[in-house]
Amino acid sequence: MGLTIAEKIIKSHLVHGEMIPGEEIAIKIDNTLTQDATGTMAYLQFEAIGLDKVKTKRSVSFVDNNTLQSGFENADDHAFLQSIANKHGIYFSRPGNGICHQVELERFAIPGETLLGSDSHTPTAGGLGMLAIGAGGLDVACAMAGEPFYLPMPKICNVRLSGKLQPWVSGKDVILEVLRIMSVKGGVGKIVEYSGEGVKNLSVTDRATITNMGAELGATTSIFPSDENTLSFLKAQGREADFKPLKADPDAVYSEVIEINLDELEPMIAQPHMPDRVVKVKDLKGLKVDQVAIGSCTNGSLRDIFVVANAIEGKTVATNTSLVISPGSKQVLEMITLDGNLNKLVSAGARILECTCGPCIGMGQSPKTNAVSVRTFNRNFEGRSGTKSAGVYLASPETAVACAIFGEIRDPRELGDYPIYKMPEKFIINDNCIVKPSEDGSCVEIVRGPNIKPLPINPGIKGDLVGKVLLKVGDNITTDHIMPAGSKILPLRSNVPAISEHVFEQVDPQFPKRAKECGGGFIVGGENYGQGSSREHAALAPMYLGVKAVIVKSFARIHRQNLINFGILPLKFAKSEDYDKISQMDDISVKIDKLKDGEATLICGSETIKLVHDMSEREVQTCLMGGRLNSIK
Repeated sequence: MGLTIAEKIIKSHLVHGEMIPGEEIAIKIDNTLTQDATGTMAYLQFEAIGLDKVKTKRSVSFVDNNTLQSGFENADDHAFLQSIANKHGIYFSRPGNGICHQVELERFAIPGETLLGSDSHTPTAGGLGMLAIGAGGLDVACAMAGEPFYLPMPKICNVRLSGKLQPWVSGKDVILEVLRIMSVKGGVGKIVEYSGEGVKNLSVTDRATITNMGAELGATTSIFPSDENTLSFLKAQGREADFKPLKADPDAVYSEVIEINLDELEPMIAQPHMPDRVVKVKDLKGLKVDQVAIGSCTNGSLRDIFVVANAIEGKTVATNTSLVISPGSKQVLEMITLDGNLNKLVSAGARILECTCGPCIGMGQSPKTNAVSVRTFNRNFEGRSGTKSAGVYLASPETAVACAIFGEIRDPRELGDYPIYKMPEKFIINDNCIVKPSEDGSCVEIVRGPNIKPLPINPGIKGDLVGKVLLKVGDNITTDHIMPAGSKILPLRSNVPAISEHVFEQVDPQFPKRAKECGGGFIVGGENYGQGSSREHAALAPMYLGVKAVIVKSFARIHRQNLINFGILPLKFAKSEDYDKISQMDDISVKIDKLKDGEATLICGSETIKLVHDMSEREVQTCLMGGRLNSIK
């Protein structure tokens, strides 16, 4: 039996287990990636492990999230990140150099290698044929220490593309169509692998847009073949030597196959407040738009900005609509400055932002009350924009610029001739904002600002668990619900006591106070609990508040792992209907004597409810010890 692309990379990096779907495996990690919102904690954890140097081929620390410096906290964290990178053998991408996933694609991603990143959109590099997986910061810290990455062997789902994208349709429309078909939980436990004749008609940046938003499927990662288009991109980046051809064997077997004809694909758009609420753009024609935001790690490439600039050339942004542009990297910004496309945007009335995540994580440019905001980003969760009452729609750069011109949702095919983008033979290569680490870091002093607090440690589980149900929530609770982002909260990422005051702020502002008064307890939830970001603070801060177990119908992959990493039991109802038997503030006990057999027992009054879990023996032991850091030590 032949192998898929993902199976070939996993096989060459396998250090434990067998490639049987659902079985625990461990793979060697070649490269790691962090950003400043998750990196500070990851490096505090790496320090706690006690090694002098990272053991990966390459580790890179990016600053791209917390760049809105309205206080000392973010700037202090940046100084800490730069000094710790210098000391421990980590490359440092300075503020302004670009969004981690765009810069990774341009300067670091290598076909056939593995990448573990403390950001859920790390699979962006799958557009270049890399097995790139998002994880919590502690998993990345362990990978930097030379530890393998453990995960259940995913099923491999094949999305087979035929035909060619028509004018005003792009890679964003492809992944929106996949989300429409599969849903935000359809990729859980799977790797999405793209194939078919249609693949050769997609640029590397279109592919990266698609793999980027594979995170919204709940997928472990997504990946494209490494082919002539990959080689052309690497040549243009001066990295031809990094090329390696990769394709699936002709007799490779997939768990499922989804067929998409690119010839028939139309402009698509995701409605609030989930990325899978996808309809055709023409179905929403005429809806007034207050704000358009173009950029992010999903659509901040040179191709994306070129199309927008040339579509709006000679026009003006609609009177009651704001247009903001975030180029994905310094390379993109330099190139649109030199080729005149920046001037086209400015002349039309666009507002140019930093080469950072910015509005995507609520870091500035929050829309007005009850606004309609059309964004080329990857998530439209309620409140993520910084304005809870705003409705965020996800669309391609083509659709977004049409909305900016007309001031309402409009099909971009109404704009006339499509700007034809041709990838340059040579990108501008200027790595002056990537700082190489010292050969000898022994004399490097780590800079620690007052906002950086010691890492809280879970003492472990000593016996049966007793407490109150602190909160009961429904389906599709995201990490934004659990641990919000935004300009007010993100600066507290290195201060767990302070950030824990904001846990579940958008769901129930009284949760932190209640958790402390009750001495901790339990959270009960529905399906797909913890979808979204890789932010480990969504597990770390609840652990600090005394949460002992999370009991739900099903978990999203990364959050489940983060709970284990910090010693919180991820338990599931054996029968979904038992969820209805539990209420908030119930006193419950959880007996864990059969935990190693995959079971636990919940007792609530006269009710005895069976709980199950899918943890491996290693993961059970990790939980009982209080988390992965304790187990490694």
